[in-house]
Amino acid sequence: MTEYGPLPEGGRPTARYIRHARAFCALLLAALLANAARVQVVRSGEYDGNPANRRATIARYQQPRGNILVDGRPVTGSVDTGEQLRYERSYPDGPLYAPVTGFASQRYGTTFLEHAEDGVLSGTDPLLRPLPLWSDVSRARGRGGDVVTTLHRRAQEAAYRGLAGRKGAVAAVEPATGRILALVTSPSYDPSELSGNSEAVVSAWARLNHDPEKPMLNRAVRQTYPPGSTFKVVTAAAALDAGVVTDLDERTDSPDPYRLPGTTTRLTNEGEGCADASVRDAFEWSCNTVFAKLGVAVGVRDMVATAQAFGFNDTEVRIPFSVAPSTFDTRVDRAQLALSSIGQYNTRATPLQMAMVAAAVADGGVLRPPYLVERTTRHGGAPLSGSGARPGRQVMRPATAARLAELMAGVVEEGTGTNAAIPGVLVGGKTGTAQHGVGNTGVPYAWFVSWAKSEDAPEPEVAVAVVVEDAAADRGEISGGGTAAPIAKEVMRAVLGR
Repeated sequence: MTEYGPLPEGGRPTARYIRHARAFCALLLAALLANAARVQVVRSGEYDGNPANRRATIARYQQPRGNILVDGRPVTGSVDTGEQLRYERSYPDGPLYAPVTGFASQRYGTTFLEHAEDGVLSGTDPLLRPLPLWSDVSRARGRGGDVVTTLHRRAQEAAYRGLAGRKGAVAAVEPATGRILALVTSPSYDPSELSGNSEAVVSAWARLNHDPEKPMLNRAVRQTYPPGSTFKVVTAAAALDAGVVTDLDERTDSPDPYRLPGTTTRLTNEGEGCADASVRDAFEWSCNTVFAKLGVAVGVRDMVATAQAFGFNDTEVRIPFSVAPSTFDTRVDRAQLALSSIGQYNTRATPLQMAMVAAAVADGGVLRPPYLVERTTRHGGAPLSGSGARPGRQVMRPATAARLAELMAGVVEEGTGTNAAIPGVLVGGKTGTAQHGVGNTGVPYAWFVSWAKSEDAPEPEVAVAVVVEDAAADRGEISGGGTAAPIAKEVMRAVLGR
C-alpha cells in the first residue's frame, strides 16, 4: 500500500495555496493583456509598416475608392478584379485628366490629386469615421469619400483638343476666385495602365518613364519655361507702379538695337518700328528693346519686388499638390536685368504662374491663390470639407491694373494677338516667343496669356496661359500669336459658353 505524507489539518489544501494559484493565474492573464496591448497599440505602427504585413494593403483595396468629380460627374472609377487586391482604379478619360488626377497604382503608389486627397478617397481620413475610438480599436476602414474639383469640363476638353498632341500645356483660372478651370498637359498618358500590379503594369511604367516625350510630366505645374514677352506684363506693372512710366503714349528714349549695359551685346527686335516706341506700341508689337531698357530703369529691387508679388520665387504654392516655383533672379547685373525683364536669362515660369499674372490684371491688381479642390464629400454627397479658396492680395495698384488691361486689350484688337479675338467679348492678351537652347538655337516656345469678359458680365470670367513647345515646327512658323492664341481663344469661348 502506497504511503502518503501527512495531509494538512482537515485533510484538504490550505486556502493559502489556492490564493497563490489564483494570484499566479491573474498575473499570467495581466501579462497576456499587456502583451496584446503592446502588440496592438504600442507596436502597431511598426507592424503595419512591415513589408511582410499585407493586411493593410489587402484592406486598402477591399472596397471601391472614392471618386474625383468634374462638373458633378466622376472622372475616375473602380473595377472589381476578384483578386486578393480586389479593386483597381479606372480612368474613363485618362489622358484628358491625368495632370489633375495623377494615378493610383497598387504597385507605384499615388500622384497629384490621388495622392493629395488619398485620405478622403481611400476612406482613412479621420473625418470619415463616425466613431473614431471604435474605428481605432477595430481598424475598420470607412467608405471612401469624393473630391469635387473646380475644373470646367468644356474648358478642359477645349485645351486638350487645341494642343492636339503637341508638347505644351494650358492653365486657366477664374480671376475673381482663383478656381482652376483647366489644367492640361500634352502629350499625356492613360493612368489606368498603372492601376494594378501585373507585369503589364511594370512594362507600362518602364515604357512611360523612358519615353523621350515625357508623357507623365505635368507641364502645366511642374515644368518651367522662359516666359519670353509674356513677362512684359510684369515689367510694365513694375514700371507703372514705380512711376518710371506715366504716359502710355509718350515716346520712349529706346534705341534699336539696344546695347545691353556694360557689354557690347546688341539686343534687337523681330519687327520694325520699335525705336523710341511708346509703351503702348511696344506692348502691342512686343518690342524687346523698349522693355529691356524699362527693366533697367526700374532697377533690380523694384523688378524683384513686383515679380515676387505676382508669385515668382514662391516655393510654397500648392493646389493642393505642389507646384514648381517660377523664378526671377534676385542677383543680376544691369545687362542680366535687361534680359530678365523680357522673360529671358534666368526668368522661368509655369503656365499656371502666367495664368495667375493675367488673372491679377483682370481682377484689378488682386492675385487670388489658385486652387483645384472645391470641396470633399462623403460617399453620397454629404459635405466633408469646404473650398480651398484663400484670401487674395493686392500685387499692384488698381490704376496700374486698369492700364495693363487696356494694353492687353490693344494687343488683341490691333496687335500681335488678334487670333484670340472673340466677337462680343472683351479680350486682353499678350504674345510671347521665348528663345532657348545653346545660343538660342532651339525652336522658340510659343506663349499666349489672356483674359476674357463678356459684355454683360461685371468682371472678367477667365484667364488663360498657353505654351507650345513643338520641336518639329519650323522656326519661322511658331509664334505666340499664331500657335498659342487660337488655343487660348477656344478655352475662353468654352468658359463663356460662346
